[in-house]
Order: sequence, then C-alpha cells, then structure tokens
Amino acid sequence: MIEAEQQVSMEVTEGQRMIAQMVRDFGDKEIRPFMMKWDEAQEFPVDLFRQMGDLGLMGVLVPHEYGGSGFGYMEYVTAVSEVARIDGSIGLSLAAHNSLCTNHILEFASESQKKRYLPKLASGEWIGAWGLTEPNTGSDAGNMRTVATREGEYYVLNGTKNFITHGKTGQVAVVIARTGKPGDSHGMSAFIVERGTPGFSAGKKENKLGMRASETAEMIFSDCKVHESQRMGEEGDGFIQSLKVLDGGRISIAALSLGIAQGAFDAALSYSKERHQFNKPISSFQGISFKLADMATRIEAAKMLIYRAAQLKDNHLPVTKESAMAKLYASETAVEVANEAVQIFGGYGYTKDFPVEKYYRDAKLCTIGEGTSEIQKLVISRSLLK
Repeated sequence: MIEAEQQVSMEVTEGQRMIAQMVRDFGDKEIRPFMMKWDEAQEFPVDLFRQMGDLGLMGVLVPHEYGGSGFGYMEYVTAVSEVARIDGSIGLSLAAHNSLCTNHILEFASESQKKRYLPKLASGEWIGAWGLTEPNTGSDAGNMRTVATREGEYYVLNGTKNFITHGKTGQVAVVIARTGKPGDSHGMSAFIVERGTPGFSAGKKENKLGMRASETAEMIFSDCKVHESQRMGEEGDGFIQSLKVLDGGRISIAALSLGIAQGAFDAALSYSKERHQFNKPISSFQGISFKLADMATRIEAAKMLIYRAAQLKDNHLPVTKESAMAKLYASETAVEVANEAVQIFGGYGYTKDFPVEKYYRDAKLCTIGEGTSEIQKLVISRSLLK
C-alpha cells in the first residue's frame, strides 16, 4: 500500500499552469518557426537559451537566493515537457543544463561554488555540460579511463568524455574523473571545469539522427590542471553524487519523452480529423481510432509515473526505482507514439513537410540517453530484489 505522503496527485499547480502557458506562448513565437532550420543545420541556438534564462527556465530548480526560479520537480517536469512538445532538441538541452550540470552543483557544491556558478547558469549567461560518459565505457561508468592525478593543490585531468550535451559550447562542465582504482565506486571525484582552462578542449561534434539542434560533442582533457577548490565534496564522492544526480536526470528524460509523445499525438489526432478517405475523416475508422486510444492511454500512464517520481523527489523521499520506471516507460512510449503518428500520417508522415517525422527521429534518443532502457530495467529489478 502506498504511504500517504507518497500518494500521487494529478492536480495541476498554479505554478505548472503558469509555466505551461508561458512556454507555449514563447515556443510558438521563438521555437516553432525556426526548429526545422536548426534541425537541418544542426545549429545549437545559443541566443534562444539566453532568452529562456530571462524567463527563468534555465534555473527552474535553483533557489531564489542563487538567482533561480525556486520551483520544484512538478513545475520542472512541466517546463521540460512543454518545450519538448514543440521541439525535442530544445527540451533535451534544457533538461541537460538544469538536471545535470546545474543540479549537480546545487546538490553537492560548496557555498562558495554555488555562489560563483549558479547565478550564471540560472540566468542562461552560462550554459552547462556534464561529463560522465566515455567512448569505451558507456553504461560501465565505474571503469572510466579519465583520470585526475593529484599534484599538490591541483589535479591533472587526462582523458576524453563523449556524447556530452553542450560539450563544445558550454562555458562550464561538471566532470567525473577517476582518482582511485578502476571499478571502485569510491574511486571517482567530481570537478567543476571552466571553458578556457588550459588543457580542456572540445573534440568531435556528433552528426545525429535526431535531437540535431542539441549539441553533442566530445570533451578532451590533456594535462588539464584544476585546483582542488574546484572539486565538489570529498575526493572519491563523485560517482555516488552522479548516481543521485541521475535519479533526477531520469525524471528529466521521462518529461522530455512525455513532451515528444504528446506533440506527436497532438499532430496525429489533428491530422486524423482533417484527412478524408472514402468520403469520411480517417479518425472515423476503427484502425485509426484504436491507435489514438492506445496512444492517449500510454501518455496518461507515463504522466502518472512521472508525477509520482517528481512528487517523491520534491518530498526528499527515495526515488531511484520510481525515476527509472518513469524514464523506462515514458521513453518507450515516446518511440511507440511517434511511430504510430507516422503511420497515421501515411506517406506524408515520412516527409519533412509534416511534424511527425521529427518526433520520430527525436524520440529514440530518450531510450538511450541518461541510461538505456536495459539499464533502467537493471535498476528497477535490483530495487525489487534487494
């Protein structure tokens, strides 16, 4: 039986309503007209994120004292999903900035570090990156090869991180590096590294199937000296911190998935009412109406899982299993709904003249980023069996 404080409420808060309407108005004006241009060119629209900073979207979870909006995860989920409902790429970058880099600093940095970095991140003046994944480790982060060797008051970082959102453009990155033995969960530490630090450079920018306006690139560290004051927490705490950050990150990707699924569904529903075959709208055919029913049901179920995880997070309750469930189900739902949306559009769904092909391309990353679906099942099963 669910304990009283863990029950899910579907009641939408005033903050959620305000954020949803603000994002829709902003998105219709500043995102929708340009998103295909950004997608085709793989252009990361930096100025757009400065504008979103002015709206408070770049520091949704950051308290007012550090220049943020001071909202909780329920409002944050709304912000990410509403942006992704328009453009998954922009939603992905918004999520990565907020839940990974910014949230890691918010949760684990010293007071002086918070005062230095959070106002710049929350305002959108600086865009953040978060470096855990490496070319040869992927889900096996415990065996990372990027090392931080202690030299007096400094650490010298050497190694490469890949598939990093904002790995080229971000002005600051939280980087997890090995300070102990491979495979030791207490053998990694977290560092804040600013762009311009000697030895820190950007590598290859990925040419992606979807999410093309969200920059994904390598971060390369070659004898990069970082002062010990840039370490977050104690030496060896980095991996444990990362696991806690990923609990929130999974809620972000679940919200991103929800937005993509909702956007694809909206487009398919509207098209099914407008498109006529055999002298009647295709929505009147059971083959189409049943697809729409299944799509809508999965979206509502995903929303319930996401809201449950968000409320647990807001109440500082354990959320590892619930966030993994939300991420697993919502991401797979996004793929299925986008696939069915293309099917409802038929041949037109396979063209760039209609929106569902982009939802289709964008959705797949949600089942991979911040932990694959297989990793989510591993997390869930371990929680059940421990």
